[in-house]
Amino acid sequence: MRRRAFIAGLGSAAAWPLVAQAQQPDQMRHIGVLMNVSENDSEGAKFTTALQRELQDLGWVDGHNMRIDTRWAGGDADRFRKCAAELVGLKPDVILAATTPAVTALRQATRIVPIVFVGVVDPVASGLVTSVARPGGNATGFTLFEYSIGAKWLELLTEVAPRVRRAAVLRDASIAAGIGQFAAIQTVASTGMELSAVDLHDDAEIESAITVFASRSNGGLIVTPSPFGANHPELIVALAARHKLPAVYPFRYFVRTGGLISYGPDLLDPYRRAAGYIDRILKGENPADLPVQGPTKYELVINLKTAKELGLDVPNTLLARADEVIE
Repeated sequence: MRRRAFIAGLGSAAAWPLVAQAQQPDQMRHIGVLMNVSENDSEGAKFTTALQRELQDLGWVDGHNMRIDTRWAGGDADRFRKCAAELVGLKPDVILAATTPAVTALRQATRIVPIVFVGVVDPVASGLVTSVARPGGNATGFTLFEYSIGAKWLELLTEVAPRVRRAAVLRDASIAAGIGQFAAIQTVASTGMELSAVDLHDDAEIESAITVFASRSNGGLIVTPSPFGANHPELIVALAARHKLPAVYPFRYFVRTGGLISYGPDLLDPYRRAAGYIDRILKGENPADLPVQGPTKYELVINLKTAKELGLDVPNTLLARADEVIE
């Protein structure tokens, strides 16, 4: 009897950990987020909220079965590196990275933790992935657009302001996107259009460059995406207004701030879609096997009040194509 009781007891003991494990609550998963803007940026709050809502729809609730730690780099290179090191040190299951500088900083800190990026223009040229179809490393995600969109920006500038014969392209030459976008605009510029580049680094430099550019007539601006632009939209829009320069911007929030016209992707959409990739990675899929995806929707936004202040008559054909008209 004692021997049989002892064997039965062993069986019960062996089964206990499995039963106990089955009774445990869902495992808490950890998600890191590295944003390119500052914490008090209203657009940044919209992006993180969209991500969390989509994650919740997929069953991931902050504080219940997952935890989110967010760091805000504010477009500063040193801050990107510091925030990336902090997040990797927290040992998250996956990190969402907003824009190329965020992914670059994270890739310098880890080649193991999965990264889902948004806001990247050319991940292959930037060395973030091996190919769009098969990223091949620990990073994948959602791009902003192709360089060819530069042709659309120049087309819109001349359509809304036909007298423009000179265009200053505001770009960040330290990133692949800044170089590639300017080259794409140069390719489609007509022989009668004079192009110049203005590098986006600091307030004083940009103010000085635009003041010099505006000293001659028939000028306009094309603002390309950059970390500086994302963190200083009010400055760029104010300079365009001060010097009476028609300007085309890449995102809606510039026009909401008072800019003339924008054409670019819906910026909330990639955060929603990124939640799907995060969900798949948390469930065991490898980012190396998840293809990089492009935007699915572009938006044209026009500010008629700004057009009036610049003395521009926006063509009805352009207004008819607009997704939003601000009056």
